[in-house]
Amino acid sequence: MYFSETEEGERPRDQEEIYEVAWGGIRALIHARINDGSFGANYPAMCEDGHGRTGCDESDFWSALRAEIPSLPKKPSLDLPEEPPQTLDILDMIEFCWRCVGKPIQIDYHSHFQHYHIRFEIEAGQEKFRNDINRILQRNSLIYELTKEGCINRLVYPVLHAAIESSEFRTGDTILDSMLEKAKRKFLDPDGTTRREALEALWDAWERLKTLSSGRNKKAQTTSLLDKIAGSSSSKFRDVLEREARELNCIGNSLQIRHSEIDQENISESKHIDYLFHRLFRLVHMILRERQ
Repeated sequence: MYFSETEEGERPRDQEEIYEVAWGGIRALIHARINDGSFGANYPAMCEDGHGRTGCDESDFWSALRAEIPSLPKKPSLDLPEEPPQTLDILDMIEFCWRCVGKPIQIDYHSHFQHYHIRFEIEAGQEKFRNDINRILQRNSLIYELTKEGCINRLVYPVLHAAIESSEFRTGDTILDSMLEKAKRKFLDPDGTTRREALEALWDAWERLKTLSSGRNKKAQTTSLLDKIAGSSSSKFRDVLEREARELNCIGNSLQIRHSEIDQENISESKHIDYLFHRLFRLVHMILRERQ
């Protein structure tokens, strides 16, 4: 932790695009891992006598990287551009590098070629790479994080971070559980299109949740559900829940969430996705806690 963070706290994580400064740090980190041989764990340069690995085969590394992320600039072939690629390409690149990295350990010196033979500690190398990448992302206020499993997650706002990240759905209805897990997974994805799909998954889960209560039809089931959540001594809060449920139904029908008619408004802003997901998730989360 830096002194400024001790004095003023961490910077807010609210930036979605990876611009020049952060990209420069990521680019330098990848080059450093090439130069110290860390990517030789997957793309090794071999001793000419065949006695073992000596570092990273840079040509093989770049060929594999560009094969998996073909939209990266092609020239120069053994380098990364100084201008930032698309943010999603950079995030894919980080995941690729995590899969390939290891901590190089010198095991013996080959005097004829004046180099060391090395072995690799994979988990140690991946953890060091993860920590270094996450420090760059955090210091540049970016809303992404590389997990221990090597996946990029999109951070949610702190008010709901714990509720969403730690949620394990055991509603007793396997289809509802699957819908909720799908919504959670898609919402934490860094891709904007996938995050919009999280809204559809969550609204579908909401519609199913309303049918799990007793009643003759969906309207009666929803009434029974809200009655149970509010309790008999909270009539005003029950009115609040009723208005909120109606408003959420209206949102689902008027915006392009569950339907795509031409008179429905498309949701394109990331902050709008955040707001809508948080709003419905809070209600669903409260209901599920009461049902347990």
